[in-house]
Amino acid sequence: MLIVGITGSFGTGKTTVSKIFRNFGVKVIDADKISRNILKPGTKAFRAVVRNFGKEILLSDRNKIDRKKLAEVVFGNKAKVKKLSRIIHPLVIKEMKKEVALYRKLNKKIVVIDAPLLIEADLLSLVDKLLVVKVKNNVQFKRLQSKRGFNSSQIAKRIKAQLSIKKKISLADYVIDNSGSLTNTKKQVKKIWENLRTDVKIMNFNIGTKKEE
Repeated sequence: MLIVGITGSFGTGKTTVSKIFRNFGVKVIDADKISRNILKPGTKAFRAVVRNFGKEILLSDRNKIDRKKLAEVVFGNKAKVKKLSRIIHPLVIKEMKKEVALYRKLNKKIVVIDAPLLIEADLLSLVDKLLVVKVKNNVQFKRLQSKRGFNSSQIAKRIKAQLSIKKKISLADYVIDNSGSLTNTKKQVKKIWENLRTDVKIMNFNIGTKKEE
């Protein structure tokens, strides 16, 4: 099984790229989705986050965490980012590894891990290939402002809290530029998908050859 990690910066389009992979039949492990499940009301992580960052991060019904409010409290403060990471990351990693083990048992050929903090959480050892999604800086800000309602200050804080996109690209096996049209991004993903399928065939051939020896 070939495990591909997808990461990038805030708002560069990791989810878009992951959806395209899904359309090719690739199984995707979504770290953000796992994180949301971990922070459901009543869970250990939910109680720990509220205890550490206060009830002001809750929605008006006081039963759910407002992720935007939590981000406002945390981002821009390294100590708070580390504290939040210590609560959430171990639980997210545990669930991701469970899903990887499941897909391995099911004999899936290619599995994608969509994780914004893949490198920051020291998960490179979990993946065989690293794919980084980038966009031009002005496009990144424009999309986040128009589609998700963030202001420039909020965007800048979140970007600063992550490893720089330049550093991530230096570690990448593949880079997708998501600055243009969706059609252009699909073409890039398709080319990488075809390369990955070739890699899987080579891996299987090598395994078969070793068994024969």
